[in-house]
Amino acid sequence: MKLHGIFPPVTTPFDRNGELYRAKVRHNVEKWNLTALAGYIVTGSTGESVLLTTEEKLQLWGWVAEFAAAEKTLIAGTGAESVRETVALTNQAAALGYKAALVRTPHYYKNVLNNAAAQMLYFRAVADQSRIPVLIYNFPAATGLDIAAEAVIELSAHPNIIGIKESSPNIEKIMRMAREAQAGFQVLGGSAAMLWPALMAGAVGAILAFANAAPYSTIAIWEAWRAREYEAAADWQNRIARAAALVPARYGVPGLKHAMDLNGYYGGPPRLPLTPASPEARREIEDAFQDLKG
Repeated sequence: MKLHGIFPPVTTPFDRNGELYRAKVRHNVEKWNLTALAGYIVTGSTGESVLLTTEEKLQLWGWVAEFAAAEKTLIAGTGAESVRETVALTNQAAALGYKAALVRTPHYYKNVLNNAAAQMLYFRAVADQSRIPVLIYNFPAATGLDIAAEAVIELSAHPNIIGIKESSPNIEKIMRMAREAQAGFQVLGGSAAMLWPALMAGAVGAILAFANAAPYSTIAIWEAWRAREYEAAADWQNRIARAAALVPARYGVPGLKHAMDLNGYYGGPPRLPLTPASPEARREIEDAFQDLKG
């Protein structure tokens, strides 16, 4: 299963009452269908997955599967703290047509999970029972844990673990995983601000929250890299640098949703306890995205 290209971890649209907003899910997906995005990650961290009920996750998976173009690869964010819940969610997503699961590192019990042995046990146990392939999701800024390159390289030998989304800015780690993992294991970057360096280090694509609001710019970097037009890729990376430093890095999901509203997608409100971007943040985002419309 190839995971080359740019995948947005799609945001979750809520209406003014905080309910899932089907019409806006359709609006966003159908606009993204017109781009060269490789597919969609549904209920990842950018989708406010930790604030969703299981029933809402199932609803979103169903809606996106209904509206997505046939050529788009669908990946479900299914990571939970227990192996049991993660497997249950993953296999429900598989039944809805999802092709892979993005599974974040468990982190609540940090004192006993902050070691390679515990992390490898978790991912192997999930992969053993999952009906679709598993992608490791390493997001130290959110989880407080960083799965080591050595553990990822060892896990790459599992036939049902096909890659990793590496959201840390560690380019040396990306390079090592790409070089030493088993053949067929795919490394994807997780930061728009580091997209070009990650591709040069051996990543085959990226899962980028930024692509919700400005998909064409990230696709341009990917396509320039693939065509070996390195000067063009570096130019595009410089063009998005300021906006990518703000969204989502500084202003999180609320800031990203505002950027989406600016660019013709539906961002809308986040779910409590998240609150909309402040007026000052909105002005800064608007200025940074002025040349990244459409």
